[in-house]
Amino acid sequence: MASRPSPGPLPRGLLPPGLLTAALLLTALLLGGWGLLLGSRPLRPDTLLSVLLHPSDAIDSILVWTLRLPRSLCAFVGGVGLAVSGLLLQILTRNPLAGPGLTGVTSGAVTAILLCFVLLPGFSSAYYPLVGLAGGLSAAAVTAWIARGGGGTGGPMRLALGGISVALFLGAVTTYLILLSGPQSTSLFFWLSGGFQGGSWPQLLAMTPWVAIGLAGALACLRVITLFTLSEQAAAGMGLNLVLWKPVLLLLAVLPVAGVAPVAGHVAFVGLASPHIARLLKPPGPGWLIGLTAALGGTMVVAADLVARTVVLPREIPVSIVAALIGGPVFLHLVRRHRFSSGTEV
Repeated sequence: MASRPSPGPLPRGLLPPGLLTAALLLTALLLGGWGLLLGSRPLRPDTLLSVLLHPSDAIDSILVWTLRLPRSLCAFVGGVGLAVSGLLLQILTRNPLAGPGLTGVTSGAVTAILLCFVLLPGFSSAYYPLVGLAGGLSAAAVTAWIARGGGGTGGPMRLALGGISVALFLGAVTTYLILLSGPQSTSLFFWLSGGFQGGSWPQLLAMTPWVAIGLAGALACLRVITLFTLSEQAAAGMGLNLVLWKPVLLLLAVLPVAGVAPVAGHVAFVGLASPHIARLLKPPGPGWLIGLTAALGGTMVVAADLVARTVVLPREIPVSIVAALIGGPVFLHLVRRHRFSSGTEV
């Protein structure tokens, strides 16, 4: 069993996990509300309140209800999905480096969707999440196969090398596909860079069920997740069917990415960092760990999206870049102050 991290400055029980989760959700709400005010056409608070309470055909109302509000909601739901996916992958692989990006899940989903977009232009976008699901599962399987090469379970470094290898190969494929796309290459490149600039109500409705299934499935599997934090031998000895539950957890981890990828492309860092930061808040059990991770991911992406679309008006920058710039220093600071577990502590 992996050694537990040394005690940090936030001992278990110092702050109630419900209060922490509520604070994170309130922060996301405030950031989202602030984002409704900002943009190439800034709004006053009283104007925003009037628009929210009395939608109309006025330009301010269209700006809020058609562009800014669905985009902020897409960012939050996308962040929740990526964070939960990262947590499940870290628990499943018992690897602190696991995440949608490093395991190849995101690259697989994005490449499969791009392949359909470029080579099958008549293919309905309603099926893109299913395509992303197949691509993400395939990429994760190849990464696991590489990490386990030569026998054994594959340590963190081998998983990282396997994921990097898969991501590099799929990156070359996506580059070639973008070159084939002709005049659409610029918009496709920005989509691949990660962002919610195209967030709309239909996209939100298409993405949310995939994220909700992944989150609800994780909460429904709390006992299984707890047993997975033990060694595989101990979990099997307590009656857990590893042959059944490993694919189930992998499916639950890839489902949110499959829903987010068609909307946001490749949003990095969130799935890796959110679970680790949540663990440092010392949640009392796997249920609260999942809740804190989801709230952290949603808040992080809402903040990153707000900065991405306002810092260099009227232009935008990819959300992935902002997420790394905002969360990277915090994450590195936490790495220096704490020893991470093997990704299994709950």
